[in-house]
Amino acid sequence: MNPTSSKGKPRGARKLKEAMAILRSMGFGPRQSNEVAGYVLLALLDLGPYDDWTGAQDPLRGITPIIDFVANKYRLRYAPNTRETIRDEAVKYFVEEGLLVKNPDDPNRPTNSGKTVYQIEPTALRLCRTFKAPGWAASLKRYSESRDEIKRELRRARDIARIPVRLPSGGEITLSPGGQNPLIKSFIENFCTRFIQGGVVLYVGDAENKFQHFEADYFKRLGVVIDSAAKMPDVVVYDPNRRWLVIGEAVTSAGVVDGKRRRELKDLFSGFPSGLVFVTAFETRDAMGRFLSQISWETEVWIAEAPDHVVHFNGERFLGPYPDTILADGRKGK
Repeated sequence: MNPTSSKGKPRGARKLKEAMAILRSMGFGPRQSNEVAGYVLLALLDLGPYDDWTGAQDPLRGITPIIDFVANKYRLRYAPNTRETIRDEAVKYFVEEGLLVKNPDDPNRPTNSGKTVYQIEPTALRLCRTFKAPGWAASLKRYSESRDEIKRELRRARDIARIPVRLPSGGEITLSPGGQNPLIKSFIENFCTRFIQGGVVLYVGDAENKFQHFEADYFKRLGVVIDSAAKMPDVVVYDPNRRWLVIGEAVTSAGVVDGKRRRELKDLFSGFPSGLVFVTAFETRDAMGRFLSQISWETEVWIAEAPDHVVHFNGERFLGPYPDTILADGRKGK
């Protein structure tokens, strides 16, 4: 990353060194106690160059507000393309280690939401307020001894917010909250049980983990090798009775199986010797209506609010009367 001065030379070098010292005292290694990490800690404690540690606060801040805080208070501007580095090398690690809490105001916020915020964990906040004070050493000792318990509690809280999904096999996986994941859950638990009897869920994607559920060996047995960089659909289910590979996309704001996406998916699973079935899932008819002009022919649509039906965009293949319109003597039914 190449930070630049926005209003002259960066200031607050002493405060930055102190923040880095706190991180080292907490047990963080060189990468998570460097200058970037130090600035992240200061931003999430709302401490400017001349503020006292006893005045540390716990604001809710996302990545861009963190960058803006550093620019305004420390005259150091990080380029917008450093957002991912700040998130991956400092913020995400701090969340995993229990220093920060993600979305404490709304644990069900989607993983990839632009409204994602972070907050200093309360015990860590109390510790930081004692830095350079007579009780610092004792506070650090208590904090270090309770660190594992803090992490367990935060992990438990995150697990509670996750979405449990029951697979057709009887097994269970969990998905991160929000976004299209509730619709993915409905697709697996309701579409599959109705239309893919005995189906085997081979893949489930998640914004938090692209390969949340991935049966690589099963794919290989079917002749399909998946590249880790592949643009995977949301769900892939194998129908062993009809030897179909059912490829599902759950749409809440984007991702419909249009002509381009159908070709991409056809190429991605070109090693499969039997038929491919493409299904776009929507929550409601109204949601489908917004994408109606984009849906590709030779695909299917399933709507969660009407789970017993499938809309076929397949032309003449399904043209014909339904049984309730035909009587034994050929007269039209009522």
